[in-house]
Amino acid sequence: MNLSVSNFEFFLLVLVRISGFIYTAPIFSQRTIPQKVKVGLSFFISILIFNTITINEIVYGGVIGFAILILQEALAGVIMGYSTNLAYYILSFVGKMIDTGIGFAMANIMDPITKTQTTITANFYGYIIFLMMLITDLHHYFIMGIIDSFQIIPIGKVNIKPEAYNLVLDFVVDYFIIGFRIIIPIIASILIVNTILAILAKVAPQMNLFAVGIQIKVLIGLMILVFMIGFVPSVADFIFNEMIDMLKNSLKYLA
Repeated sequence: MNLSVSNFEFFLLVLVRISGFIYTAPIFSQRTIPQKVKVGLSFFISILIFNTITINEIVYGGVIGFAILILQEALAGVIMGYSTNLAYYILSFVGKMIDTGIGFAMANIMDPITKTQTTITANFYGYIIFLMMLITDLHHYFIMGIIDSFQIIPIGKVNIKPEAYNLVLDFVVDYFIIGFRIIIPIIASILIVNTILAILAKVAPQMNLFAVGIQIKVLIGLMILVFMIGFVPSVADFIFNEMIDMLKNSLKYLA
């Protein structure tokens, strides 16, 4: 490893892009991971990449020019990492919709991974998908993706295109499509229960359907959730494919 000034500048830019990705990408960006681990992982990955890629010439004008290069590399890493991590928030939408339907919406708990208030079902799905990401070595794919980005986007050649906002627009569409695909069984079952309760309200108005309906929705909702356990791998496929697509699309708007 040659420690010349030009090589050190090149290594610093590599480190900035890797750090931006590690601090925003799924799994690596979790707040439960110590800062020392994130810094050390970014540093060692940067050393490996620095010794495996071709060192190209970096052209800039003075300190301000180099600062702009650092900012561009940091934004490239953050955009790739955060765009990939956005798919994880589909689970929060799914959990809130399910708990609203079955009556658990008021039972919010603290998610120790994201440090935010979330519903019971969202937390449940979040832990399962998080474990499946580790079991399937999806984090290895993310590391390979950021390594390959140096071939697609050489150091100093980051070009954030103006139409990069389309990345978010495409995600918003997929956000609702994937979310409703997951919660269709709950929506259908709760719709049937509400229809039955409405008929009973006309047939037997003396019944306290408000108290009965809450318990029936909870019972039916829990039964459907147990039934949906077998579809968790399909849910994971939806989320993982969206993460991979977001990572690939982000590279298109940075190259």
